[in-house]
Amino acid sequence: MTKELIEYVASSLVDHPEEMEITETEEEGLTVYRLHVASRDIGKVIGRRGRVARAMRTLLKVSAIQNHKRAILEID
Repeated sequence: MTKELIEYVASSLVDHPEEMEITETEEEGLTVYRLHVASRDIGKVIGRRGRVARAMRTLLKVSAIQNHKRAILEID
């Protein structure tokens, strides 16, 4: 569920969703989601002073907690 949430939010922000890629890895009980977007869309995903990225990370944490897991989001 959390990967779909990230995909939904990020794809609605970027101009080139076809170039967006999300990978999911497990590291010591922690799920790491890596979001890669086109270089021209990176500003839209991060937002002013990181507000959009912070909001996406908050949504991810809430969703992960509801599923009794730990997760983080890294943006490339």
